[in-house]
Amino acid sequence: MMLTVADAYALVLGTVRDTGTEIIPFEKATGRILREPVLADRPFPPFDRVMMDGIAIRYDSFARGQRVFVVEDMQAAGAPQLQLSNTANCIEVMTGAVLPELTDTIIQYEHLQAAEHEGFKRFTVKHPEKKGQHIHRMGSDVKQDAVLLNSGVLLGPAEAGVLATVGKTSVLVSKKPKVVVIATGNELVPVTAQPEPHQLRMSNVYSLSASLEQMGIEATVLHLEDHAESMLHQLKPLIADTDVWISSGAVSAGKFDYLPEVLRQLGMEQLFHKVQQRPGKPFLFGAFTDGPVVFALPGNPVSGFMCFYRYVRPWLQEAMHLNPVPPLYAVLSEKVHFDPNLEYYIPVKIESQPHGKLVAIPQPYQGSGDLASLILADAFMELPADQTDFKKGDSFPIWKFR
Repeated sequence: MMLTVADAYALVLGTVRDTGTEIIPFEKATGRILREPVLADRPFPPFDRVMMDGIAIRYDSFARGQRVFVVEDMQAAGAPQLQLSNTANCIEVMTGAVLPELTDTIIQYEHLQAAEHEGFKRFTVKHPEKKGQHIHRMGSDVKQDAVLLNSGVLLGPAEAGVLATVGKTSVLVSKKPKVVVIATGNELVPVTAQPEPHQLRMSNVYSLSASLEQMGIEATVLHLEDHAESMLHQLKPLIADTDVWISSGAVSAGKFDYLPEVLRQLGMEQLFHKVQQRPGKPFLFGAFTDGPVVFALPGNPVSGFMCFYRYVRPWLQEAMHLNPVPPLYAVLSEKVHFDPNLEYYIPVKIESQPHGKLVAIPQPYQGSGDLASLILADAFMELPADQTDFKKGDSFPIWKFR
C-alpha cells in the first residue's frame, strides 16, 4: 500500500536515533548544535557602563543650578573605577568605561563647552540634562546565572560571541552522524571520466553530499554496480560502523533494481516503499535494528533531491537535537494545475515582496529528470493531493534548499 506523505514522514521521524555528544573548542563550534545550556557567569553588563564620551557628574549639583564643573580626573575604558572626591566637580569619561563612584549622570561632549581657568580644566553645561542618562546599568541586559543559550540551538556568529563573553572555552555539541551516500547503476562513471554515449557521470551523490555539507556533515561516497552479490559484499561491512545510508536509484520496478531485496537480505526492516508524491514516488525507507537507517531515494535527480529536503534533512536535524524549525510558507505567483492524486512538489524561486510576503514563482520543469530546473529554483512548494487547481495568491509550505 502506498503511504501518504504525512504517514511516511511520521514513520521516518519515528526512527530517529540520538547521534550522541562530544566536547569541542568553542572556536570550532560554529555550525554545530549545542547540547547544554549556557549561563551568564556574571551580569550583562558587569558594571554600570558609560555610554557616551563626556563627563560624569552628581546630578544633585546640576539640579541645584550648577552649570560649571571642574575636572578631577579621567575614567578610561578598561581602567579601575575612580571616585569623585567633590560632588561639585566632574570626571571625564570615555564610552565603555565603568561609571565613577559617587556620579550618576553622563553629559556628552556635544552639550559642553570646555575652558581652562587657573590651571584647571572645566566644562560648562549648555543643554538641559536628565538624571541617570547615558548609563548602561549593571545587569540590565542579563542577570547572573540567566540562561543565554538553550540546548538545541544551532551555533552561529552571534552565539560564538556569547560563548566567548562567558568564557565557555569548551562546549558540548551533537556528534555528526556517519553517513554513506550510495550511487547505483552500471551506467555511472566517475566525474573525471569521459562517458560513452550510453553512460552518465555520477552527479546525484554529489548533490546529496553537498546538501549534507550545508549541514556540516561529511559523507563517504560509494558506487554500487547493478549486481546483487556485489551489493551485498560492499554494503555488509558498513552496517556496524555507519548511522545513515542515503542511496540514489535501483528502487523502482526495473529488472536490475536489486537494492530493495539486497537490503532485506542484509537484515533491514522495510518500513515503506512508495509514497503518494511527485516527484519521489518510489522512495524506500527502512532501518537496521543495530545499524543505520536507510533512505533509498529514486534515481531521477529532482526526485532524490526533493526527498532529501522533505525527509532526510528533518531526520538528521532531529537526530542531532536541533530545536524544531517552524515551517515556511509562501504564496503562489501564478495558478498551477496538477491532476494526479499525489502531493506535488514544484520547484519555485522565492522572492520577498515589499508587503512582507514571500512569493513562490514556479520554474520551468520538465519532470523528475530535469536537473537543470533546480538551478533556477531555491525551494520546493508542497501542493496538497486533495486539490487539482492552485490559485495565484494561495499560500502553501515551502522546503528551501538554498
